[in-house]
Amino acid sequence: MAAPAKDSRTTSAAPPAKPPAPRSRASAKGEQTRARLIAAARTLLAGEQGERFTTRNVAALCGVSHGMCHYHFQDRTDLVLAVVDDIRPEWILPLEEAVAAPGTFAERAERVLVLLDGPESPDLAHLHSALHWHALNDERVRESLEAEYRRWRACFVALFQVLADERGGGIDPRPLGEAVAAAVDGLAAVASLDPGLDGGAVLRTLVGTLAAGA
Repeated sequence: MAAPAKDSRTTSAAPPAKPPAPRSRASAKGEQTRARLIAAARTLLAGEQGERFTTRNVAALCGVSHGMCHYHFQDRTDLVLAVVDDIRPEWILPLEEAVAAPGTFAERAERVLVLLDGPESPDLAHLHSALHWHALNDERVRESLEAEYRRWRACFVALFQVLADERGGGIDPRPLGEAVAAAVDGLAAVASLDPGLDGGAVLRTLVGTLAAGA
């Protein structure tokens, strides 16, 4: 079929799009102050004096006024929620990327296992403990942390979905992925008391056994 003839009538060209307006200095400075407040909140939460975690102490550590802290964050809970968002690139996003990158189930599983076998920074480990404590006492923090862990567990389900697709169905990836996610959580708790535990070998055995028996 022939392509339709082009309309020979002259049409006016659309006006060029205006370039985005540059951020004002005040806006950039505000973002920097907010980032510094979050960093100060992380320091206090990860420290050994968690009872000192107040908006006033965060502001003092950051070197800004208490009022400036409340300009960016309504209350202490808002600061905790900002920290939850801030640490996402350190534990959830790398896992999502490892699963989503091209490859077979075996290749993706290997990337995940290598990632999980890496040492968790003490700062991040202490932050998770502090966030769990706040979740026990604050409904908003609990809901936020629950959503983060659902997203984290979904990575393992997605990994076993790759295996199900390779084998043409017949495999329910959810219980397999949830089992590995639960094992990772449990091993992290045990490793905090027994540094000699080879959690990487345990996880590698578990994933291999689940995949073979699926």
